[in-house]
Amino acid sequence: MNCHPQGEQPTQGDEGRVHDQFVLRGPECRGAPGLRCATCHGQANAPASYGAHMPPGVSTGWRLPPPEHKMVFANLSSSALCEQLKDPERNGGKTLAGLAHHVSSDPLVLWAWSPGDGRAPVPVPHTEFVRVFKTWVDAGAPCAPLPTALVTSR
Repeated sequence: MNCHPQGEQPTQGDEGRVHDQFVLRGPECRGAPGLRCATCHGQANAPASYGAHMPPGVSTGWRLPPPEHKMVFANLSSSALCEQLKDPERNGGKTLAGLAHHVSSDPLVLWAWSPGDGRAPVPVPHTEFVRVFKTWVDAGAPCAPLPTALVTSR
């Protein structure tokens, strides 16, 4: 959820606190002018010898989704998240195959399984996550029914 924040600031840590240094999305989603993500975040995680909680890095460069496709995950039911994930108008224009590729090979997604010293990786092995995700896609990406209150308010 840190990569898909509700507002214009990324969040950090397992508790999803607002990013330190008052970092903002910026016009290119790579931080505001003068405080780009790459100012602190390099092309790879810092070596463990640097200590815990150093700014993480990723080969494609750190960035947030564009504001028109934030893909906010917080406070969504599993049904609502499912519907959002498979809706190209709300997922950055991705097809189901594009989503499967994103979760299986995008360096920003892969980082979550190797987040650097002092950070907990995603608790499900990546291969298992991808297998289950592809099974969902192959089944036509079914979603549990939305609660009646949400259906009537849409």
